[in-house]
Amino acid sequence: MKRLLSPDRVTGVDIARGLALIGMMATHIVPSTTGGEVSLAYQLASGRASALFAVLAGVALALVTGGERPASGRDLAAARRSVAVRAGVIAFIGLSLGVLDSGVAVILVNYGLLFAVSTVVLGLGWRVLAPAGLAWLVVTPVLAHALRPLLTPGPGPSPSWFDLAQPVVLLERLLLTGYYPVLQWTGYLLVGLAVGRLPLRRTATAVWLAAAGAVTAGLAKVVSGLLLPLGYDELSVPMTSPIAGRPLDLALQTGMFGTTPTTSWWWLVVSGPHSGTSFDLLHTTGTALLALGACLLAAQVARRWLLPLAATGSMTLTLYSVHVVVLASTRDVSPSWDPVAEWAVHVVAAVVLASLWALTGARGPLEALTAEVSGSARRPLTGRGSARVPR
Repeated sequence: MKRLLSPDRVTGVDIARGLALIGMMATHIVPSTTGGEVSLAYQLASGRASALFAVLAGVALALVTGGERPASGRDLAAARRSVAVRAGVIAFIGLSLGVLDSGVAVILVNYGLLFAVSTVVLGLGWRVLAPAGLAWLVVTPVLAHALRPLLTPGPGPSPSWFDLAQPVVLLERLLLTGYYPVLQWTGYLLVGLAVGRLPLRRTATAVWLAAAGAVTAGLAKVVSGLLLPLGYDELSVPMTSPIAGRPLDLALQTGMFGTTPTTSWWWLVVSGPHSGTSFDLLHTTGTALLALGACLLAAQVARRWLLPLAATGSMTLTLYSVHVVVLASTRDVSPSWDPVAEWAVHVVAAVVLASLWALTGARGPLEALTAEVSGSARRPLTGRGSARVPR
């Protein structure tokens, strides 16, 4: 566990990543409804867990590219090259997992593209990134709503190697019509980068993040709730939509599969999970900041007690990939046990495996691979004398 206790490591970020992984596992395994009611797992995690992951991806990128002092000059050029290679490795893993029949909307190819996009803004500080992220969250859903009628409806299957035969269609799904549209999700990344440029070890920072997150999340839901009744009758669902045939109220609570229909501009006022609207993005960004702030505070008062969760969050790429492989391998088995019990088994296995692995002091297998490949891309530009940055 020494690596997790390193003074260079922000343990609260690892804890938050661990929570995000557990939440995503819940939405992968537990049904969205139970007895006609929205399940607790979906009430808590749907849309929020994946958004937390995306925001934390931005935080992590900021931490490895200078933290509070963004890299510049040769260091910035090296960081961009390293992150671009890291993006390729993550996309490679995602395309491979997409081949499997897991039932999971694999997010890694989208993450890889987000990482590639981040290379443009890695040298910016929080004063530029924060307003840019906020504007992105507000404006891009409107742009996407205008563009999507021109494209093939999504979300389609998880991106896989087979999709490379139709690169234009794949790019449309990744950017605009899929489960995690990169056009809008870049806002999560910008906010995460801005947060990662803050002094995260200060108690005041954690408190402000939690407070700002709670206010943003609450306001987004309240304003959406006030506007939605005014245009509810305009929300028609075409048969090509993935939510066709589902009660609209239920779809607004459980998930919209990445985007809303484009039959009316009133769709932009909904805030349902994975709807990709400004209200959805602002709400889930708020919950992500709230969760991160709370985890940063928790790490200050109970760091050692939370090390198993931090260990889980330190190797999420490996654990997420194993989770998808296990789901694919057991999908046709049809276990008779309760889905909540199945989720609990996945969570316990992940925490135990991560905790045991952390005792070795090594990174997770896929994390080590990614670090080695991306690090080799950095070294030719930085040379031996380059300073290390906090992780």
